[in-house]
Amino acid sequence: MRFCTLAAFCAAPLLRAAEPAAIEQAFERLYNFSFPAAHDVLNRYIGVHPQEPLPYAVRGSAYLFFEMDRLGILEGEFFTNDNRIADKKKLKPDPGIRALFMKAIADAQSRALAVLAAHPQDHDALFAMSMSQGLSTDYMALVEKRQIKSLSMAKSSNKYAQELLRIDPKFYDAYLTTGVTEYMVGSLPFFIRWFVRFDNVQGSKEQGVKNLQLVAERGHYLRPFAKILLGIAYMRDKKPQKTEQLLAELTHDYPANPLLRRELDKVQAMLAGDR
Repeated sequence: MRFCTLAAFCAAPLLRAAEPAAIEQAFERLYNFSFPAAHDVLNRYIGVHPQEPLPYAVRGSAYLFFEMDRLGILEGEFFTNDNRIADKKKLKPDPGIRALFMKAIADAQSRALAVLAAHPQDHDALFAMSMSQGLSTDYMALVEKRQIKSLSMAKSSNKYAQELLRIDPKFYDAYLTTGVTEYMVGSLPFFIRWFVRFDNVQGSKEQGVKNLQLVAERGHYLRPFAKILLGIAYMRDKKPQKTEQLLAELTHDYPANPLLRRELDKVQAMLAGDR
């Protein structure tokens, strides 16, 4: 299964003034699960600015969300019961979507690395690298079920996010990557954690939740995704009331997303049964 303030993007030297609006529109459609509409926005923008890396990373997000939704991976129940991972193995990834996803990730990374070669502190390129590596982590771990092998991608995503936050601690969307990394490492069995080392990561699930809360409060493009991840974390921690609040906010902001509505209905039904 991740992902800057407008000021930070405006400060990046290679960004065009129109990009924030285009990327915001793409994310708005993505969070509403209007995937073809998201691609339409991205295709138009990429047609004019083919060398900018971030739109390709967002394109990868649209492919990943589509595939995870098709496979039922985004259901909150799946994340709260690890035994259901095996049940999902019978669902096979779509090879066509996989090819499109991999192409989008490769396009994002080739362009981001070209920018970083000339401008090592470019916010947009660092964010695109962190985001694309994080998307690759999610695809490998959640779609292909190669959780252990995905850790190398997660380490790379965390490295770029840490570098971005070193340059600009107020680039709040980057805290999603560090938060997910903290939570993920904190959830690993001890014998795996012993052999896996992430830079500036203690493996604290509590710190992971704090980072996600920061993105949910102050993030830009990834604020909704941080809320989704927080809702999952709260369900795991037996705090369904907090999950209900987040899902209510999300369904209000993205009314066309049927998954968010279904998950909210499930949580509300569960809470009503407990009363």
